Amino acid sequence: MADTLPSEFDVIVIGTGLPESIIAAACSRSGQRVLHVDSRSYYGGNWASFSFSGLLSWLKEYQENSDIVNDSPVWQDHILENEEAIALSRKDKTIQHVEVFCYASQDLHEDVEEAGALQKNHALVTSTNSTEAAASACLPTEDESLSTVSCEMLIEQTPSSDSESAQEVNGAEVTGEKENHCDDKTCVPSASTEEMSENVPIAEDTTEQPKKNRITYSQIIKEGRRFNIDLVSKLLYSRGLLIDLLIKSNVSRYAEFKNITRILAFRDGRVEQVPCSRADVFNSKRLSMVEKRMLMKFLTFCMEYEKYPDEYKGYEEITFYEYLKTQKLTPNLQYIVLHSIAMTSHTASSTIDGLKATKNFLRCLGRYGNTPFLFPLYGQGELPQCFCRMCAVFGGIYCLRHSVQCLVVDKESRKCKAIIDQFGQRIISKHFLVEDSYFSENTCSRVQYRQISRAVLITDRSVLKTDSDQQISILTVPAEEPGTFAVRVIELCSSTMTCMKGTYLVHLTCTSSKTAREDLEPVVQKLFIPYTEVEIENEQVEKPRILWALYFNMRDSSDISRSCYNDLPPNVYVCSGPDCGLGNDNAVKQAETLFQEICPNEDFCPPPPNPEHIVLDGDGLQPEASESNAIPEANSETLKESRNLGNLGNPEEPSE
Repeated sequence: MADTLPSEFDVIVIGTGLPESIIAAACSRSGQRVLHVDSRSYYGGNWASFSFSGLLSWLKEYQENSDIVNDSPVWQDHILENEEAIALSRKDKTIQHVEVFCYASQDLHEDVEEAGALQKNHALVTSTNSTEAAASACLPTEDESLSTVSCEMLIEQTPSSDSESAQEVNGAEVTGEKENHCDDKTCVPSASTEEMSENVPIAEDTTEQPKKNRITYSQIIKEGRRFNIDLVSKLLYSRGLLIDLLIKSNVSRYAEFKNITRILAFRDGRVEQVPCSRADVFNSKRLSMVEKRMLMKFLTFCMEYEKYPDEYKGYEEITFYEYLKTQKLTPNLQYIVLHSIAMTSHTASSTIDGLKATKNFLRCLGRYGNTPFLFPLYGQGELPQCFCRMCAVFGGIYCLRHSVQCLVVDKESRKCKAIIDQFGQRIISKHFLVEDSYFSENTCSRVQYRQISRAVLITDRSVLKTDSDQQISILTVPAEEPGTFAVRVIELCSSTMTCMKGTYLVHLTCTSSKTAREDLEPVVQKLFIPYTEVEIENEQVEKPRILWALYFNMRDSSDISRSCYNDLPPNVYVCSGPDCGLGNDNAVKQAETLFQEICPNEDFCPPPPNPEHIVLDGDGLQPEASESNAIPEANSETLKESRNLGNLGNPEEPSE
């Protein structure tokens, strides 16, 4: 591949995360020659989405990543006397404290067919206390990149092998008797079963009830391709910068989206739905008529709070929580506004920040449904790939599994002039964009990173059961102890194409104060219970059951000043990884800022020309003449805008 690469480009982008992909698309669209490389085997970096087996392979990759030994660099022979090199890191240290737990029953009689899946250890059946068996079932091991690794396989013991239930993976159906042949819902015992049960009274067989349907680990493995598990959990504000950019650039045609159907609150140990729209408020049975009027009056003020500075003058220095106490709001309404609308905590936001967040929430209502949020089908990892596709359409060149050894810097001008890749090829460019994780410890020695605590759960039902099992929900659980942070919970159903039928995919996110498990496990215990055979038989259990869980910490490199990096040339730009925020505005702002530095007089991701109006011989209409008709404006409320965002239907109605 390296032999066929051109030796010169205008822009070289290292890393395929969302900011890098947006910049690559914008530069390619403006006519720049773009080379976009990533040492990983997948697009997205820490913005990626994986199938279940792909996620296990990702964990294994991080384990093997710790074993890399930095041999004597071959690129040194390619550095001239008037040059110096900035070595790039071969290890990705952005993920730490990985802990994996499997609570689903280990039906070891079934073969694992999904490629890249964990192979189940039969020794676990006879000895659940064997540390060797447990270790063999774990992918990660302790190292400097994964500082804490744990894997617990909770095995359910059954009275006899005959009671193991057979699985029909495609239909997710379970039968209670293993040796029965079923046809047209009529079960006929096989000969071997009859021989084994000669001395068993027939009455017992006819009255035996099949076990309750259950989901096993093997079933999750076999249905693994139905999962699309995001490393970073985010949503799109319907009037946010990313939606506007997707519409403006027409990149929205590469993706489809669904509405978040409900916003939840956690109070007094219970999960309840929060009214969002005017209709929801007045239809709510949890609010009194007086509270409904109080809430509508306050929300109306928040929509135009800039016009009434006297209403909040003098409160700028206090928290939004303290400000809400001064308003005519009941404690119930204060809780709803603080945690479910402004989505902040008691100490996190000032009054102005809280009012801005509330206004942003309200202005996004109604554009595509009753909530302000959208979620991309197949996961957040689709978005970087959409912009990569746009870049490729306009001539960008892509190389995955292609590592860059170093940046070559001219000693006299102090500018970066080239890269040297894993094959020793020197590739010249004018501008270089590098994702933060590619820099070595020497370059980042003065950088102070924050961390994001993440948990991914596969559960058997929703945190709040309703008539429909296809609900997409967001829930904020407030922090209870000083020094901790509110936890954001996003629950996805199978219609989002992120999990198999009969399961839910739950993402938990917060700013780290400890390890991910220490930060998030208290919230997990409030909302869920482990999946065990005892609880399966108890149909009165209110909480959803956890089938599988993953905890990890992710580096937050957002909002780090460029000056914190050591000796970066002026034409080398740093792109950060995901931040802890709910939306994607930070990535879009960063991409646009860096693009304006590279191409100061160019439009940022303009609409593509209409192919029908492109005339190769130069006669007739020029592409620019039709750009205004190729896609609606970002603030348009037309049906065209809805179609550009894929399967959302009428913008005034939520998609079910």
